[in-house]
Amino acid sequence: MQLRLSVPVFLQRSLMLVFCIALNSCQSHNADSAASIEFTHIPPAAEGGRERVDTISGRVRNARPKQQIVIYAHAGSWWVQPWPDHAFIPIKADSTWSTETHLGFEYAALLVEPDYSPPPVMDAAPTQGRSVALVTIVKGAGTPQLNPTGSLKFSGYDWGVRMIASVKGGTNNLYDAENAWTDASGALHMQIKRKSGEWSCAEIFLDRSLGYGTYSVTVRDTSRLEPAAVFSMFTFDEWATEQHFREMDVEVGGRRDAAHKNNARYEIQPLYIPGNLFAFAAPSGTLTYVLHWESGHATFKTFRGRSTGAGAQPVSEHEFTSGIPDSGKAILRLIFFVVASDNNPMQKPSEVVVEKFEYLP
Repeated sequence: MQLRLSVPVFLQRSLMLVFCIALNSCQSHNADSAASIEFTHIPPAAEGGRERVDTISGRVRNARPKQQIVIYAHAGSWWVQPWPDHAFIPIKADSTWSTETHLGFEYAALLVEPDYSPPPVMDAAPTQGRSVALVTIVKGAGTPQLNPTGSLKFSGYDWGVRMIASVKGGTNNLYDAENAWTDASGALHMQIKRKSGEWSCAEIFLDRSLGYGTYSVTVRDTSRLEPAAVFSMFTFDEWATEQHFREMDVEVGGRRDAAHKNNARYEIQPLYIPGNLFAFAAPSGTLTYVLHWESGHATFKTFRGRSTGAGAQPVSEHEFTSGIPDSGKAILRLIFFVVASDNNPMQKPSEVVVEKFEYLP
């Protein structure tokens, strides 16, 4: 008799346990569904780029411990912000969050679990599921803006002229379309000069990607450039974060190595990887700088004078075989800019003259 009575009691307790588990599960699910993300500051709706940044911030309600925020900006594709290696934004004790972001036309805030692995770039908007507990997307503030540019012709190519600021060189550089022009002989003049009490620089870029091949520029004497003034020919793909923007540079002037008198260098980004920088001394006089780029190889050369053919006098040569980006949509750029220097800040206007640019596929 006692055995028969114990069975219903056991069943009742089992049913109660199952009910409690289900209830707790339901409550947990409801807590997740009750989570919300709001924005307290939304950056402008604007075409992105490496140097165009603003602050994005907001608040999360009902987030669970260890959950964090990840931001994506939409400009062509969806790009994790501000960089792939700094994607996780902690939620503060007062439930607020804030980070720097590159600009886009839309912004997505993701509430994610600790095991989430954010892709650097996505073709479609991020969605909720698995380690993404919640996604909230907003339009950028104001009327959408495209990057303003000027234009010029040089060495038979069409070039855009930069007109927005950048942080290249470790300082905020301003640009003016008036600082780049060609003279009657076809030579390109690039200036750094004062405008409204600040230094303005010059940058031009090809209107299309040329891909693998040999790029060269012939530049008149740069030996008298100030330590803070730098001329560079470099490749750049502003959306290729996963390949460090496909950036490879030859730079001359500025950043002078006082111990070894090196005033020029070849670079593969990122520079924190050993072997990605080769410094050398660029002599006075007209020099021709060459980048030969092929799959898995990037060879930089510098020659005295205007020729790179037989009989040309070499100054420096270095081949990189590690970490070479594929060509993708990288565009060649020429820039004359100011580098940050506490010991040798920019003192006076400066100019470089590029006699010609050549490309051979």
